[in-house]
Formats: sequence, C-alpha cells, structure tokens
Amino acid sequence: MQFASYRFVGRPGFGLVQGERVIDLGATGGPASLRQAIASGALASLARRGGAELALAEVELLPVIPDPAKLFCVGLNYELHRQETGRTAVGHPTIFTRFADTLAAAGQPIVRPRVSAMLDYEGELAVIVGRGGRHIAQADALTHVAGYACFNDASVRDWQNHTHQYTPGKNFPATAPFGPTLVTPDEVGELGPQRITTRLNGRTVQDAHLGDMIFPVPVVIAYLSTFTPLAPGDVIAMGTPGGVGFKRDPQLFMQPGDTVEVEIERVGLLRSTVVAEA
Repeated sequence: MQFASYRFVGRPGFGLVQGERVIDLGATGGPASLRQAIASGALASLARRGGAELALAEVELLPVIPDPAKLFCVGLNYELHRQETGRTAVGHPTIFTRFADTLAAAGQPIVRPRVSAMLDYEGELAVIVGRGGRHIAQADALTHVAGYACFNDASVRDWQNHTHQYTPGKNFPATAPFGPTLVTPDEVGELGPQRITTRLNGRTVQDAHLGDMIFPVPVVIAYLSTFTPLAPGDVIAMGTPGGVGFKRDPQLFMQPGDTVEVEIERVGLLRSTVVAEA
C-alpha cells in the first residue's frame, strides 16, 4: 500500500493512494494525520474501511510525514561516497539531524538560499518508523518500520563545511524533498537489489543499489534506539551514494531552474525543481 499526506481545500489530511486516486482517510473522525495513524496502529484498518475518493491531482501533497518528532540522517553510508569524500572508515553510523521545516513535498521547489550557490543533490532512501522503542535488536528492527519513501538530502556545501559539524548546511528551509508517498514494506520487498538513481536535468549523477549501504537499516535502527527512544513517525534518511556534485571535477551544483529526480525501484520517483530564495 501507498499513503500520502496532503492538504485538500485547506484541510491537512492523509490517504491511501491508488493510481491517480486517493482515498481520504483523515476525515473520518479518527487520526488526523499520517503520523497519528501510524502511532495508533490503525493504518491498515483505516485503509480497509476506506473513505471519500479524491483525484490525486486535486490535493496538494505535503512531505510524507510533515511533522516528525525526530528526523535523523546517516552520513557516509555508501562506500563510493565515503571514498570520494576521503573520509576514514568508521565502526559506527555517522548521524546528524534535520529540522522538520527543512522538508519539502514532492512537486514543491527546493529553495537555494541567497547566501550560497553550492546547493548539492543527495538521493536517499527514507525509513519511516512504525513502532517505537528503545534498545531495539537488529533482528527485530524491520518489524518497527512502517514504510519507505524517497528523500533528497540536499546540502549547502560551504555552510556544511564551515566546521566539522554538519548542522548549518543541512538545515536551510525547504532543502529536503520527501515523498511522494510512504510505501509499505510488503510492496518494497527485502532491501538490497532495488536501484537508487539521482538525475539532474535528465543526466544520471548517482546510481547504486540499496544493498550497497555500509550500515543497513536494521543496524541503524538498533544504533539510534540505543541512545534515544524512537517513536512512530520518526524519519531516518539512510545516506547517499557516490557521485555528489561537490566531489566532481568540475563541481556540479543545482541551479535555479534545474530539475532533480530521485528514483528508487519499488519505492517511487521524487521530482523537484530548484528556485532561488526570494
């Protein structure tokens, strides 16, 4: 199944996506958001119960989870990306965080900030936590996953590299497209063979498989849950493959007017345009 968060006639909601239709699940008196529905454990039963049918073109998509309590990102999680950065291999996942207001929906623009022209693409798999917990064992970790989505962890490279701390370059508003839908694990299948591709203006700039991750999803969930409780609706962006623009020669950055696409087999296609900050 696939689920989306959206706004319809001014009302935030969520629904079950079926082709070009969406079954509105947020107007039935139950959970008002996708995160609340995940937390209640009622997402599948809500989908079975159904609701009003809308045309997908009639709704304004929002980020899959517009309001995650926690949004984690994994750095240097593909070997070719680690090599191109020149970073030393480490024994634990590299973790940093984003704020919720950095998220953008599928179809909404990525905003290049006025203080930098070094806006880089980073196609990634996002994991949406379904069942929270602390000290989650790797063997149980995938039972805590509600679904997957495409993510673009766009980075403002000069600000990211002001110091060894990533936070400034990863938290400009509207620099992290997330969507278009949450796809449940049964549709995606066992992670590994799915191809992840990023295209800039039609040119393939990143091309890998999810199985190329250094620290796969169960390892990252177990690691995160050791130092902080995970909650339903928390989001984990699992890192980007090699081929980022900052490490190319010549360097390649996203410009206003560009179109960037992140596509993951069995997960979806996330397309964004780039605009300059007003």
